[in-house]
Amino acid sequence: MKLLLAEDEPAMSEAVTDILEYHRYQVDAVFDGKEALDYIHAGDYDGIVMDIMMPGLTGLEVLKQIRKEGNRTPVLLLTAKSQIEDRIEGLDAGADDYLPKPFAMGELLARIRAMLRRREEYQPDVRQFGDLVLDSGSSELRCGDRKVTLPKVEYQMMEVLMLNHGIYLSSEDLLEKVWGYDTDADIGAVWVYISYLRKRIAAVGSGVKITAKRNIGYTLST
Repeated sequence: MKLLLAEDEPAMSEAVTDILEYHRYQVDAVFDGKEALDYIHAGDYDGIVMDIMMPGLTGLEVLKQIRKEGNRTPVLLLTAKSQIEDRIEGLDAGADDYLPKPFAMGELLARIRAMLRRREEYQPDVRQFGDLVLDSGSSELRCGDRKVTLPKVEYQMMEVLMLNHGIYLSSEDLLEKVWGYDTDADIGAVWVYISYLRKRIAAVGSGVKITAKRNIGYTLST
């Protein structure tokens, strides 16, 4: 399981990272809200553990931004604040759980396990890569406030690319995954729909690219 830890206190960050890695989590540690947001946009995390009080952007600001973008990655908020109003604000902003400091490492681990179990039971309505969001309910491709509705084949191809981002898929791979093994379509159809999707991505103003490598295939990149 891959986690993002956003904590601006170096000693706390090191201690939490050590215990999580000891329990076989893969951890990326960042120290301010802006860096956390950049990592979330560029990465694919199973869960996020984030302090509320951070420089750059607060944890709440980061949380509100990613939820606005459609990112449903589970978030556990850490904070020195213990007032009920702060907990309510965090949960209303889209946090999955809330753990006041100081806390026992055993409780942190238990809450992370519970958060990740809920993620496994949850089937998201949206998929995201970078600043690009794909909504299965509406078949919309979104970036910020701009959106387009994708026809069926374009939606299916974008979903395949998002599910396999970072992996180059050949034209033959895409043909099989989108059209099926027994299709009468040929490789030319893949090239046509890649062109369509590039135009859709540009239309919503996303920084995501469909990158091609000659004789290898296509992947999403930022």
